Amino acid sequence: MSQRFANKVALVVGGNTGIGLATAQAFAAEGAKVMISGRRRDACEAAVESILSTGGQAAFVEADITQAESAEAMVAKTVETFGGLHVAYNNAGITGTVNLFVEDAELSMFEQVMAINVTGTWLSMKYEVPAILASGGGAIINCGSVAGLRGSPGCSAYYGSKHAVLGMTKCVALENANRGIRVNAVCPGLVMTDLVESGFAGAEDKLAMLTARIPMQRTGTPDEIAKAVLWLGSDEASFITGVAVPVDGATSV
Repeated sequence: MSQRFANKVALVVGGNTGIGLATAQAFAAEGAKVMISGRRRDACEAAVESILSTGGQAAFVEADITQAESAEAMVAKTVETFGGLHVAYNNAGITGTVNLFVEDAELSMFEQVMAINVTGTWLSMKYEVPAILASGGGAIINCGSVAGLRGSPGCSAYYGSKHAVLGMTKCVALENANRGIRVNAVCPGLVMTDLVESGFAGAEDKLAMLTARIPMQRTGTPDEIAKAVLWLGSDEASFITGVAVPVDGATSV
């Protein structure tokens, strides 16, 4: 396997499960020193152990990215532990309640989705940018979604939040285009994580219906998203910034 991230430090926000975990493991496999952040200590510990057990380098920090002090401490701990920061993948996010028209949705749900998906991504970038600049430049990859590329009835909170993530990605990319930091987003489609699989338990017919709508006629895997993240974070994508890359089996086409 290549060592594209040898002597590099990678921060994976929300890296303890699903796509985040797959990405953290992929960074470590390619030589990065990986900091995993999350709100669940047990899941973070398990994620770190999965990397250490294969000879990689990893640590974790508990963080609530909706709070400025916690987001700042997350980045500071990364720099303190590994000596810098070169690439960050902002993966943390929630779906909230879907299949509710706007008049039936709760404000508290909307605020929670925006706090994690939008404020959390913004705060993460706010503190990642100075750390990456101090380390000589690098890349930020935000987790968008096909939800940021289209609309859907009953999903105004989640879809709205992912549109916001893509808008912020473009703005911060332009702010840093001549400062040595590239900022892009990946936009996963339906990916079969453990959480998604358990969510469709007993509703396999609905999963089959959704899968049938995907032109490639299958769901994605966490590893497929991780590969896109690593490519965007590597020198192979050195002239790419401010874009949203769909990894969705042509769902958004």
